[in-house]
Amino acid sequence: MKTVVITGSTRGLGFEMAKLFRQNGWNLVINGVNPQRLDKAKEELLGLPGAGAAEGFSGSVASGGDLLALAAFAAERFGHIDIWINNAGVNQPMKAVWELSEEEIDAVLDIDLRGAILGSRAAALQMEKQPEGGFIYNIEGYGSNDAMMLGLNLYGTSKRAVTHFTQAFAKELAERGSKVRAGRLSPGIMITDFTVKALDGKESISLPEKTKKVYNILGDYPDVVAAHLVKGMLANTKNNAHIEWLTTGKAAWRFMTAGFNKRDFFAEK
Repeated sequence: MKTVVITGSTRGLGFEMAKLFRQNGWNLVINGVNPQRLDKAKEELLGLPGAGAAEGFSGSVASGGDLLALAAFAAERFGHIDIWINNAGVNQPMKAVWELSEEEIDAVLDIDLRGAILGSRAAALQMEKQPEGGFIYNIEGYGSNDAMMLGLNLYGTSKRAVTHFTQAFAKELAERGSKVRAGRLSPGIMITDFTVKALDGKESISLPEKTKKVYNILGDYPDVVAAHLVKGMLANTKNNAHIEWLTTGKAAWRFMTAGFNKRDFFAEK
């Protein structure tokens, strides 16, 4: 039975991907920094149909030690790790860079960038011990394609760096002849608490109306995105894979048909 480790997976995209891996019979190791939320997510996953086991591991992706411990825990519990997904992330407050505190800057960079790097390192160290290797996936986001917007400079910088890092990491693995492979998951715009909350819910984000309009056209709920990404990961056998939900063609079609497909994710319920 195969095993997947997903960081930041107690809710949102990470949790939806965990649900789908369980439906496909995989063992799960989910991760988060809030023990109560972690226990609740694990309980919910175990209540879903699936033959695999589910474990939770509390730890921060900003800590290299926590990530090494997560990899060791998964390997000890299930014997191997087939897929590792660096999913944990936080949004930045809707501010210009000079308006951010040093603590806010550190939080975004530590989780969104260093978390992906340290997570990839921890996963690779474990997978190098496995005869079959394994797959490591990092999550792209706004800025990965060089998009820029006031209030998303730091987040976009982190995600652009994650894209470069993952491509270079895949090249390193190939040049070393490793059986470990790395790839990128591009979820597009997802409508979650992440959209309107910064720094893991510590600060609200007031989105401009023009941004809401774009999100209503291009956005999707995480379960929809997760279905595409998990299907792609299950089918992938290549290094440096890029599994993308919101392709350029799909985005263009959304804008062309927006007048006939009205959506409002931000309407009061």
